[in-house]
Amino acid sequence: MSNQEVGNSSTKSKLPLENHTTIIQTDSDATNGQKKCPRCGATDIATHVDTGKLRCNFCRHEFEPQKMQGMVEDIHLLEGQVIGSGATDIVADANDILTLKCSSCGAEVVIDTATVTQARCHWCRNTLSINQQIPNGSIPDAVLPFCVRKEEAKEQIESFVRKRNFFAHPQFKKEFTTENIMGVYFPYMVVDINAHAQFIGSGEQQRRKYIKGSGENAKTYYDADLYEIGREFDLTIHGLTVEASADKLQTTSLHKTNNVINAIMPFDIENCVKFDANYLKGYTSERRDTNLEQIKPIVEVQSKDIARHSCNETIKQYDRGVAWSKQNFVVKGQQWKVAYLPVWLYSYQQISGSSKRLHYVAVNGRTKEIMGSVPIHLPKLCISSFVVEIIGLLAMLFIDFSYNWLFLLSGFIYFIFMYLQYRNSNARHTYEKDTKTMLFNLKKQDRFIKQQTGLTNTRMQGANHTTVQGQSLGNALLQAVIEKK
Repeated sequence: MSNQEVGNSSTKSKLPLENHTTIIQTDSDATNGQKKCPRCGATDIATHVDTGKLRCNFCRHEFEPQKMQGMVEDIHLLEGQVIGSGATDIVADANDILTLKCSSCGAEVVIDTATVTQARCHWCRNTLSINQQIPNGSIPDAVLPFCVRKEEAKEQIESFVRKRNFFAHPQFKKEFTTENIMGVYFPYMVVDINAHAQFIGSGEQQRRKYIKGSGENAKTYYDADLYEIGREFDLTIHGLTVEASADKLQTTSLHKTNNVINAIMPFDIENCVKFDANYLKGYTSERRDTNLEQIKPIVEVQSKDIARHSCNETIKQYDRGVAWSKQNFVVKGQQWKVAYLPVWLYSYQQISGSSKRLHYVAVNGRTKEIMGSVPIHLPKLCISSFVVEIIGLLAMLFIDFSYNWLFLLSGFIYFIFMYLQYRNSNARHTYEKDTKTMLFNLKKQDRFIKQQTGLTNTRMQGANHTTVQGQSLGNALLQAVIEKK
């Protein structure tokens, strides 16, 4: 049992015992070698982006996607720990090199699975694929096919950069081109959770708002009712998604803008299909290099955040906020699988003296959601911010405003605002809101305590119902993941 703190509250969680672990062999009927078109026998098969299906490039016959079998579908029935075989621990000394015998001509074809999962026979030119899982993290349980074309992604990226042209670095503007964007399948851990949550605390409900005094002496006061409240419910979390690459987990890296890749989630995980190497044809992929035990602390924090935000739907009447003093989160069952998810990626390395930073602009290969980082010409931004500050000082002298001292901050505020528009360092996946959940068996307890008058604060002191614990603890957990590697 582990304990975490949210504001001034305590949180308890309990994870399933390891002896309840069940491993589902998700590649049980997968085969290595040739996959032939049933209509013409060709092996040149790739994704048809418009339908998300596999299509023979010779006769145009399309294959109906295969759903992944064996995983628990009714999450509220999930007990213990279920792990897809593609999510089992990576073996450090696993052999990356596999040799396949071509079934058409008998030639032996060597495939380095560290970088690719397909190769053409050098004699007959048929395509051979690796579909059976090997313990090096290169073959996932599932894949979510691209359904956004490269041309569409290029338009999205060009529009994103065009809107940030004014303060963009001159060298970047000179070298920018979308011809080098790549379709990449990144590895993600996808987790389903069946849990029971209990929250106990206090909440305030506003009754009256009024002003005492006049002119500069006017002050706003509030009257509010204080309640002792409790919420207890069962919760299922569907498809909580976490990066399974140690590099992409470093969302606060000073050298790479990985957070913009994180920010284009969520994906429509429910449309994942059984892994087939043909889905990767024409794209690149990055294999998984983290194990469950490294990802579990992150999932634990995020799942508690999701439970807390799901509970907010039941406390809307407490408009001044809720301060939870006790939070119990018990995991009854959890299910893990690894999926390749599609991203269109533009990258640009900015070199300034001895420092380097890799900027990304990423497009979700399913939803077209876009986020990016554009190199900033800081001298130009600083000069513009200085001009704004001068204008603010003049406004402070000539405009009659009760809080005209705020004009002193105008240049600083402008700098921060524009910096965030270009760098987007605050962008992230709002998993606590975007992850699909179902809350049921709700039990409520609301007991009136007292009426409070003459309150001066606009919100309840100590309110933590909207706290996102992953934001404060996430960086430390992610750093621990990296250090374990």
